[in-house]
Amino acid sequence: MTSDTTAPSAPGAAAGPGPAPQPASGCGAARALPVPDYGRLPDVTAALAANAPARDRDAAFPHEGISAVHAAGLLTATVARRHGGPGGGLADTVRILGALGAGDPAVALVTAMTLFTHAAQARTPQWPAAVYDELLTESAAAPALVNALRVEPDPGSPVRGGLPATTARRRPGDDHWELTGHKVFSTGAVALRWMAVWARTEEDPVRVGSFLVRADSPGIEIRPTWDHLGLRASRSDDVLFDTVRVHADRVAGLAEPAADGGRDVIGGAWNSLGLTALYLGVARTAQQWLTGFLRGRAPSALGAPLASLPRFQSAVGEIEVRLAGAERLVAALAAAVDAGDRLAAAEAPGAKVLGVHAAITSVEEAVALVGNNGLTRTNPLQRHLRDVLCGRVHTPQDDSVLLAAGRAALAL
Repeated sequence: MTSDTTAPSAPGAAAGPGPAPQPASGCGAARALPVPDYGRLPDVTAALAANAPARDRDAAFPHEGISAVHAAGLLTATVARRHGGPGGGLADTVRILGALGAGDPAVALVTAMTLFTHAAQARTPQWPAAVYDELLTESAAAPALVNALRVEPDPGSPVRGGLPATTARRRPGDDHWELTGHKVFSTGAVALRWMAVWARTEEDPVRVGSFLVRADSPGIEIRPTWDHLGLRASRSDDVLFDTVRVHADRVAGLAEPAADGGRDVIGGAWNSLGLTALYLGVARTAQQWLTGFLRGRAPSALGAPLASLPRFQSAVGEIEVRLAGAERLVAALAAAVDAGDRLAAAEAPGAKVLGVHAAITSVEEAVALVGNNGLTRTNPLQRHLRDVLCGRVHTPQDDSVLLAAGRAALAL
């Protein structure tokens, strides 16, 4: 899975979809993007949940799930109003990803990458206008997935420092770059329409940026390497680029490397809170299975359901309090970020540590409560456990968050 979406990479009460989107400007003014229908979220969650076991078993990309998300207007919920979108914020995204994560976290993760891309463009536009208009026109007709491909097999995570090994070369007099490199953990690779490929130029001085590549461009190979414990349907495969030609006008944010690695506090908050909501959604589904199991399981020696025992009641209560607190924290911070509170954005990585830990701990405790039944493949709890563990790998990871928090506290 893409664990490195630095541009932008639980649901509480939230408002409805709001006023209708305004007409878009530019050559795509006639298009009509789907309008988000938040009232359909429970139905979308149920539809995703119905297919999730088979997709997990076969590690097959959930095309039908993505189509359901698009049909409900959720895939383009963060497109800015000036582009004809609904202008959804982080609170809306948290609500969406929590619901999708409860149904199929693989669908939720793929959706998140596209939502984060549109949100970043709404906040600080970097895609050339004509290229972004092309993406939006495609999005009006069908699901148009996009992801930022950053992680590589050699340098690993770009947020840990270093330049990408993927290179862009431009020959004298040519109006195209030639892109060559190898990306790993590329979420949704087999179904992407656009890839924002982080690369460095073969120049002096070197520049880095995102090269905007259509997934059907010649020279791209998607290598089916994804054989993961969790989120198996996300198809976070390797993508190889062999002198892929990218027009000079299809580059975003090309500049000399920044001293801070191009850190984006607001984008990081979207990544932290959005993905935390996703995994809290997984934990909620696991809790629902647990409570159903405890209500229906009545050992003959007991003569009553396990749910009647105080030990299980207290354990379920602890899970409920833990998840409810994490959901409330994520929702509150998301609303504060939407309101322009930069302190809330800075607190988002810490909320990810707390929220993902709450999700993982809750599912682990559910497994411990039911014993072998929790790890039986015919029961979904083992799948929820495998999926929720993936919350740990996303940027920012716990060690970097806690190190920064500790240094800040000691400095005070």
